[in-house]
Amino acid sequence: MVTVSWIIFADGRYMIEVDRVLRPGGYWVLSGPPINWKTNYKAWQRPKEELQEEQRKIEEIANLLCWEKKSEKGEIAVWQKKVNDESCRARRDDSRANFCKSSDADDVWYKKMEGCITPYPEVAGGELKAFPERLYAIPPRISSGSIPGVSAESYQEDSNKWKKHVNAYKKINRLLDSGRYRNIMDMNAGFGGFAAAIQSSKLWVMNVVPTLADKNTLGVIYERGLIGIYHDWCEAFSTYPRTYDLIHAHGLFSLYKDKCNIEDILLEMDRILRPEGAIIIRDEVDEIIKVKKIVGGMRWDTKMVDHEDGPLVPEKILVAVKQYWVASGNSTSS
Repeated sequence: MVTVSWIIFADGRYMIEVDRVLRPGGYWVLSGPPINWKTNYKAWQRPKEELQEEQRKIEEIANLLCWEKKSEKGEIAVWQKKVNDESCRARRDDSRANFCKSSDADDVWYKKMEGCITPYPEVAGGELKAFPERLYAIPPRISSGSIPGVSAESYQEDSNKWKKHVNAYKKINRLLDSGRYRNIMDMNAGFGGFAAAIQSSKLWVMNVVPTLADKNTLGVIYERGLIGIYHDWCEAFSTYPRTYDLIHAHGLFSLYKDKCNIEDILLEMDRILRPEGAIIIRDEVDEIIKVKKIVGGMRWDTKMVDHEDGPLVPEKILVAVKQYWVASGNSTSS
């Protein structure tokens, strides 16, 4: 059995990192060692004293983080993070509580984990609605003004725009809501508007926020009840080959212009797209033309389509389908 050694660092930084990404009021579930060590220490082939001390240390760090233990049954224990800082007064006077000094808790790309506790946000933002209503409600990060230059009104405009775009996509590709495309990726997700507009029990969307993006919107994506990740598209994406049925890329090639080769991004898209999978690229016409020239050699069937508002709009749509093909080779028989 392979388990995470939660107390390998004396400052409890693994649990501190869980606390950083856990929303106030959220839950942490620990399954397996050292929970229920009294019954299982022989099966785990570990000294019971060692497991007992490991659980004691976990409980100690959880108390320091102001998590409340809700349940322990069998090999599963559940803690809940307190909803606000007011309920954590005790740890303010605890000398072991080392709080982070950084003003931006989201600024973690290519940063080492720190052994400091992320303070609660000054503005909690309000309770999240149940899914799927939360997909269309104003997320707390927007309503609290946490993202500079983004208001509730501009966020709502973005949501309406993506409803319009997705309706246009469904006319271009009538398989879009048929269940044919189950695993979908949005390579430049913004606020997650594409995923919200295409939402269906027949599919799920991996929302990628490029590290080059003007605004850090990953928190908004999670507040909408969606899944997402940071990534630099000048690098390979950590996933299995042939994972996705559909890839959507809005403004991606304009964003990465002069940052890395178009060919490298397209080859990475080809690697993670299943044969007969589809690609929808929405970008400025100059970038679309460059992409179209390259994918001609990748054996994608392509079609360029005007913006849904007409041919005078400089933004165009390139739709492509990856084909099955096998490299031919010379063979001889004796």
